Amino acid sequence: MATERQKRIARALTALIPRAPFIDAEAIREAARARHMRSLPPERAVWLAAVAHIRHVHTDYDELMDDGYDKDAARFFVLDDTNAVLDGWGATRHLAPDAIDEEPGLNEADDDASDSG
Repeated sequence: MATERQKRIARALTALIPRAPFIDAEAIREAARARHMRSLPPERAVWLAAVAHIRHVHTDYDELMDDGYDKDAARFFVLDDTNAVLDGWGATRHLAPDAIDEEPGLNEADDDASDSG
């Protein structure tokens, strides 16, 4: 049986990204339930998990990091690709070009979210 937090995460995912493919949605839900995300509201945990998942799975982010780009530069270069995936999934929000790190202080949670999946 799902916990109340798990239910809230599932509802947040459906509300924020209604057309995410099942396999991606499962990975995002799992990342949003990670221990380091527990202190965040479900909506924020889902958003951070979704953005991290998209960066690592659906863009060249990891390749850019492997090529020596720093985190901010790599995020800048995959911004359009990330937003394109969000568009395709019917997202209710997008990453803003002037706010690559929309959640200062939560960047570690953002990157760690995808590492758990």
